[in-house]
Order: sequence, then C-alpha cells, then structure tokens
Amino acid sequence: MFQRILIANRGEIALRIIRACKELGVESVVVYSEADRGANYLRLADQAICIGGGPASESYLHIPRIISAAEIADVQAIHPGFGFLSENAHFAEVCRSCKIEFIGPSVEAMKLLGSKLASKELAKKNHVPLTPGSDGAISTEDEAVEVARKIGYPVIIKASAGGGGRGMRVAHNDITLRSSINAARQEAEAAFKDGTIFVEKYHEEPRHVEVQILGDKHGHVVHLWERDCTLQRRHQKLVEESPCPVIDQKTREELCNAAVRLAKAAGYYSACTCEFIMDKNQKFYFLEVNTRIQVEHPVTELVTGVDLIKWQLKIAAGEKLTLKQSDIPRNGCAIECRINAEDPDQNFMPSPGNLEEFIAPGGPHVRVETHAFQGYRVPPNYDSMIAKLLVHGATRDEAIVTMRRALEEFRIGPIKTTIPLHQRIMENQEFRDAKVDTGWIERTYRRK
Repeated sequence: MFQRILIANRGEIALRIIRACKELGVESVVVYSEADRGANYLRLADQAICIGGGPASESYLHIPRIISAAEIADVQAIHPGFGFLSENAHFAEVCRSCKIEFIGPSVEAMKLLGSKLASKELAKKNHVPLTPGSDGAISTEDEAVEVARKIGYPVIIKASAGGGGRGMRVAHNDITLRSSINAARQEAEAAFKDGTIFVEKYHEEPRHVEVQILGDKHGHVVHLWERDCTLQRRHQKLVEESPCPVIDQKTREELCNAAVRLAKAAGYYSACTCEFIMDKNQKFYFLEVNTRIQVEHPVTELVTGVDLIKWQLKIAAGEKLTLKQSDIPRNGCAIECRINAEDPDQNFMPSPGNLEEFIAPGGPHVRVETHAFQGYRVPPNYDSMIAKLLVHGATRDEAIVTMRRALEEFRIGPIKTTIPLHQRIMENQEFRDAKVDTGWIERTYRRK
C-alpha cells in the first residue's frame, strides 16, 4: 500500500478520499485553489498545498502545478477524484512518466474507452448491444442525412469525446439535422478540442441505467450491480438509485454481464461505470464508459457494503481483488439526491453565496456527503453540487419515506438549492411508481 498520496480534487470527493486514506493508514496531501482556501476539509488532510487561483484552469486543471505539488510532497500516487482531470489520459501519462502512480486505469484503457467511437467498436466486437447509428465519424451533412434516413428519425448527434450533453443535438428531420451538424461539431471542438461527431438513433423516453465495475491489475473483473440515473436535467443527473426499479432479474444479469465483458476486453483495472440507455421494453443499448469513480458511487456502496474508494487505492497499489462475483450482495434500496446550489424555478441558475444556515439531516439509514458547513461560502467557480444526500431502506418505498424525512430536515440558506425540487419529486406518484424517463424532470417541472 502507498505511504502517501495526493488528491487532485476538491470538495466532498476530496473529503471522501481523505477519509478512505485515514482508514487505510495512508497519508493524504490535498491541493486547493485560492477560492477554496479556508475550507474545513483541508484541515483533515496531512498536508494542504495551494496551487493557484480560483479558476480551474489556474489550479485543478493545471497539470504542471499539480505535479509540482506531488513532487514537493513526495507522494507515491495521485487520486483525481471525478471531474477535472479524472478522465484526462494525458494527465495519467504525465503522472506515470514522473514515477507517480495514477489511481485509475491504464492510459491505453482510458483512451480506448474515453472515445465513444472506439468504445462502441469494442462493444460491438464483444456482443454488447448497440444503438443503431453511423459506423464511425460523420464528415458531411449528406452523410448524416443518409444514416438518419436508414435508421429512421429522430436521431441524435453526439461528440465522440463528449459528455454532459455538450456536442449533442436531437434532430427529427433532414432540415434540423443539417442545421445542427456544424453547431454540434463546433461545441465539441470548443469543449473537448475534438470536433469528431457521429449519429445514432434517438430513443424517446428512455431510462438511463449504469453498471459499476471494479477490476484489478491481475485480470479479475467484477460488477457491483446497476444504478438507475434516469432523473436528469440538461443531461446532468439529479437523483440516482439502486437497484433499477423496473428491470427483471434476467435483464439485470444480462446488463451486468455485458458490462463485465466490455471491461475485460479493454484490459480495465480500477473503478469504472458502463452506461446504458434502456427503452420501454427493457432492451438496453451501450452508451459510454466513465473511466473514473462516479459522483453517485455511494449508492452502490450502500447496497453492496463495498468501499469503492478503498478498492481504487488497493488496486492502484497492485493488490488483488478479493471480491468474488457470487459473494457481492444486493441488499435493499439506496437513493441519492444531489443537493446543488441552484434555483430550479429559474432554469437551474447557479446560486453561489454564503451559507448562513446549514443543518444536515441524520438518523437511521441516512448518509450525507458534503464539505459544506454553516459559514461556508459556495464559490461561483466550480460545479454547483454542495452535498449528496443518501438513504437506504429494505424496500424502495421505505427508502423514499426516509428520503422525504431527511429532505425535510436538511436546511440550507439563504441561497437557493435543489432541496424543494427533490421534495416534490419524492412526493410525485409517477416517480413513486417508477414511471419516469430522462426527460421527465424538464417536462414535469419546467416553468410555465
């Protein structure tokens, strides 16, 4: 096991990694920006190093400064958390060239699975169901139209290197498809420095289901069941739960086994998530692989009892997975609500500012992951998530009841948060009956 690692991230995920390090007897060094100076979690690390200004480009995305901090602190490894540089193959390559282990997959696996086109090709070879679409990148409008007419409208344009809804456009006819091609390509180029795009059949009213994977450096790969991440706004998740409330056991096993086949084919080690779209007939189609720990990983931890962050550290240090597939449990139901500093009634406009009130809920079967506290200032520089509220119950109905109680206890002010929206969701009969899809939030709660 490592003696000391550096955490190249901030907020609640940095705190989560610090806690895992403490329990494993590993020293932790955390970097921070000027915007995060004074954050409480910095005191819990063994060392904290300021690496730049508030903008992420001057700190959490600045590779030379992170590497310099790692060398000064004499660490053996770097954990990238999620977001920022967590899926940046160049960063992983730089770490290892400097004799610092990157706590994540190999550079080769990251590049292979980080490209939507390359990962789709790998999925096809390993009999993982794919959504009909173009065989590769789309170069011209005429080519896109030809594909769309073959597979049928509606279609979606996607960026090969994309994520979070950027570089994506839905088209219902030739005219909107032609007008969207260049806009999608330009957005992808600006966001990912890669304007490669492709076209797929667009599934209307689908569910978003993902499978948690762990693999070690010795070829052992297991799944930790699935999560349902259907409730989203602007392609960003709001509520996650496990298990998926609408699939049968046969489909569940097929889904999870497909994810394992894909990870094994890529020679994957560390944690990753294979994401799928599922239609109304429980047919699932490969979407993408996230080659990092996910925001919603605690949902899986609650139903399996497996600490995913600890296993990331152990795997990076060369330890073998001791988890056997047949021994991984699936107990009860877990639900996570992302508490964002946003105003849902104003199109989810960010709401940074000082927290004059911050009272987190507690009690049986409640887990709160947060770096925030009363007096904390939510900076405008980063993602708006300030907490993750999780609950666990023997059944989904029990988990929903506990979540309703916990949301009522959670007090944050005076800034706006997504708590009131989550309360409305938990009370909504369609959600309680699991009759939702990825567009349900925006249809149900958009401003009139």
